[in-house]
Amino acid sequence: MSDILTASPALTVLSEEEDLFRATVREFAETEVRPHVAEMDEAGKFRPDLIAKFFELGLMGVEVPEQWGGTGGSIFLAMLAIEELARVDASAAIYVDVHNTLVNNCLLRWGSEEQKARLFPRMTAGLLGAFALSEPGSGSDAFALQTRAERVADGWELTGTKFWITNGAEAGIFIVFANTDFSKGYKGITGFLVERDFPGFSVGKKESKLGIRASSTCELILERCQVPDPNVLGPVGLGYKISIETLNEGRIGIGAQMVGIAQGALEAALAHVKERQQFGKPIAEFQGVQFQLAQMRTDLEAARLMVYNAARLKDGGRPFATEAAMAKLFSSQVADRITSNSLELFGGYGYSKEYPAEKFYRDAKIGTIYEGTSNMQLLTIAKSMLKA
Repeated sequence: MSDILTASPALTVLSEEEDLFRATVREFAETEVRPHVAEMDEAGKFRPDLIAKFFELGLMGVEVPEQWGGTGGSIFLAMLAIEELARVDASAAIYVDVHNTLVNNCLLRWGSEEQKARLFPRMTAGLLGAFALSEPGSGSDAFALQTRAERVADGWELTGTKFWITNGAEAGIFIVFANTDFSKGYKGITGFLVERDFPGFSVGKKESKLGIRASSTCELILERCQVPDPNVLGPVGLGYKISIETLNEGRIGIGAQMVGIAQGALEAALAHVKERQQFGKPIAEFQGVQFQLAQMRTDLEAARLMVYNAARLKDGGRPFATEAAMAKLFSSQVADRITSNSLELFGGYGYSKEYPAEKFYRDAKIGTIYEGTSNMQLLTIAKSMLKA
């Protein structure tokens, strides 16, 4: 364990169980994930055997009760896992993040007992999930979605296209949002549990991205996709509420990703400045470099504690939407700054794929965009302030 993390004040908030869990995930990330990071990034494809190992390690059902195959843990534990994986590879963290904070969380909160008993044993054993809200014309304006759901004799037919769906290439189950009644506006939006083999469902183009390249981001095509009645998620017409509340937890997960990325970038920079010689001595001995490192470390700890606070609030059953937005906003800003500074401390080497700085830099950028842009987080925070 690095000197930075061992000395971190944030660790004082961890219980013995949490600290052990963190150490277990860190060892897994170092031994199982790190050897494949460069090849997966270059190929733009994540190793299926690693996804299987996420399930074997119990990382894909952290909050799911033991009766359905989960570990019965907390969102805080999930955040620790996401952070430790992102420290090594953000793409690895995303598979665990989306499956836990969006898919499992959504089903736990809004699924029927029958749906939970039917699906969770599979979703904790190997069935990967994805959350399908975004469309070509509905990003920040999520409720402008055009996918429609029409009532048929034995269920529903879904028609439309979803874009930028994380985990899309590998997922076997998708939480898809469609409008059942456009005359009601966003109050017609409804959630559906769509399995990959449902008639009329297919996965389209996989995006080639700047960062998080090994994580799959795909188009979903629904052509009169057949969805039976037992797969309607929550009450018809309440999909807008389901999606908003699910994304609130998802933002804590993005915060944990960004903290992990920033941690990895800072560790890489710290090791490099101790070795890189200029003017006859390591650049770590220059006060200007020391000041940069100190600021990076301070920003990182502030971001980490904001993420931890939001997770603790959620676990405690207290309001956390504003704190989640602040954690997501600030941690993505911090990750952007730290990865940029890290790359610069590497000098010309930082611009080369032979060194880790450029990948951390590329991976960090998405944090200000997905699961709500920084402007949308600012809007959420401002609204909560004005209501007070």
